[in-house]
Amino acid sequence: MNIVLHEPEIPANTGNIGRTCVATNTRLHLIEPLGFRLTEKALKRAGMDYWPQLDVTRYINYEEFLEKNPGAKIYYASTKAQKLYTEVCYEPDCFIMFGKESAGIPEEILRGHPDTAIRIPMVGKTRSLNLGNSVAIVLYEALRQNGFAGMKTQGELTRYRWEE
Repeated sequence: MNIVLHEPEIPANTGNIGRTCVATNTRLHLIEPLGFRLTEKALKRAGMDYWPQLDVTRYINYEEFLEKNPGAKIYYASTKAQKLYTEVCYEPDCFIMFGKESAGIPEEILRGHPDTAIRIPMVGKTRSLNLGNSVAIVLYEALRQNGFAGMKTQGELTRYRWEE
């Protein structure tokens, strides 16, 4: 799986997403401009000691991202999308893109992809969920659909056994 952040602004969100990517063996793609430096303490604090293990690629802009990932199947997560994130079938090598915290994915990108634009349902006039939470919700649905391939699906107690 691949998570794409289009112009992320908040380092703690990106750090948290990076940690989720490491835990799920997911590649992270960052499209500039970033609202922070990758050396910021808030980014490293949120990603904890996992950041060095992260498979991350940076791109100068959306066009470079498309150029370096030809033929990529991209799902565009947006509050403006008409299709729910549970209504699509995610391929194991797909890309799931999320926009910056203040504005989301630009509409000029979204309008060309109505069939792969997805949304997380919300009530009332809530504008959006936290970016890190949104990534986790959609990513884990995509992983579930693919049988959590290569992931540990059972936990173990450290001091006891599950049997009675």
